[in-house]
Amino acid sequence: MKSEISIKINDKVKAEYAKGYPLIAKEALENPGILQTEGSILKLVDKQGRFLAKGYYGLQNKGYGWVLTRDENDIIDQAFIERKLATAIGRRQSFFTNPETTAFRVFNGEGDGFGGLIVDYYDGFYLLSWYSEGVYTFKDQVIAALQNVAECKGIYQKKRFDTKGQYIEEDDFVAGERGEFPLIVKENGVNVAVYLNDGAMTGIFLDQRDVRNAIKQKYAKDKNVLNTFSYTGAFSVVAALGGAVKTTSVDLAKRSSSKTIEQFSVNGIDFENQDILVMDVFNYFKYAKRKELKFDMVILDPPSFARSKKYTFSTSKDYTNLMKEAIAITEKNGVIVASTNSASFGMKKFKGFIDKAFKELRGKYSIVEEFTLPSDFRVQKEFKEGDYLKVLFVKLG
Repeated sequence: MKSEISIKINDKVKAEYAKGYPLIAKEALENPGILQTEGSILKLVDKQGRFLAKGYYGLQNKGYGWVLTRDENDIIDQAFIERKLATAIGRRQSFFTNPETTAFRVFNGEGDGFGGLIVDYYDGFYLLSWYSEGVYTFKDQVIAALQNVAECKGIYQKKRFDTKGQYIEEDDFVAGERGEFPLIVKENGVNVAVYLNDGAMTGIFLDQRDVRNAIKQKYAKDKNVLNTFSYTGAFSVVAALGGAVKTTSVDLAKRSSSKTIEQFSVNGIDFENQDILVMDVFNYFKYAKRKELKFDMVILDPPSFARSKKYTFSTSKDYTNLMKEAIAITEKNGVIVASTNSASFGMKKFKGFIDKAFKELRGKYSIVEEFTLPSDFRVQKEFKEGDYLKVLFVKLG
């Protein structure tokens, strides 16, 4: 069993922890120098030594670890993890019984009471994502607990940490039987080819499920659709299935082309009728303007930070300009799907970026629909940063 280290929380923030704030922030700690080994169990106390919470030490983003319980008698062991997993699975029963969607999030880190650990479900297979060396020290207990509370065909993992905070490349298979890839999962009836054993990404970002469904059901019919930063083309696929006249997918990554062709193909769509371009999105905007191309719908879902040979893109600095580029090639009454997964600002600020773009271009717009994370991506109300996804359907004119 892991030994516990008492660590003092300063008076400024102790009330936050008493209320349930889950991230152990460096600036909250009076004596961070005593922390040596990631994975150590931390007992958070105030300056008088009164118990506040228990958690673990694991360096991740801006944090030094996560609070796991506010019960002093809890022991952080396999049984504790089993209870957390069983509760999380119970909350998602409606997903498990829906044959139209066979890929979803089962355990969403601090939203389900154990920050740093994510568990996703892909048609019988479970994928664990570890976000710090600290949380990875619980690996054996988590795997044993998961096998006790769920029927697992096989378990894969992604180690999303190393000393530089990068993903660690390896085979990723952990337990059970190996999958045959691509594994074809369903999302609202749409086929998706996923790989659990091939690099950091699986081929689909599960948090955009509701957005993709809205595009397919309500927005795509008879439209000419541009999908920028298109990755494996999931937005393009749902647009085509929703009756789009044509889709154009643009991404700088070389493999985006073959991956997008694969996603069209597993849905029986002739990819040769769609445009799939490997190029810098900003160069494409210039090209589209030069050729006077216009789209009924433009999808903007950039990474929070991206770098190409000529451009560096950071959401908080550059989204307004990106939006202006999109407005210039969108038809009157067209729709821009503006999306960001940046946790560093909230919806209000994001709406400000959009508003600024239209003001600078003296354009009119209305927000017709907005989305945050779907229900399987459970968030904690005390930790607003956890609800990172912001998507606006913006209508021009």
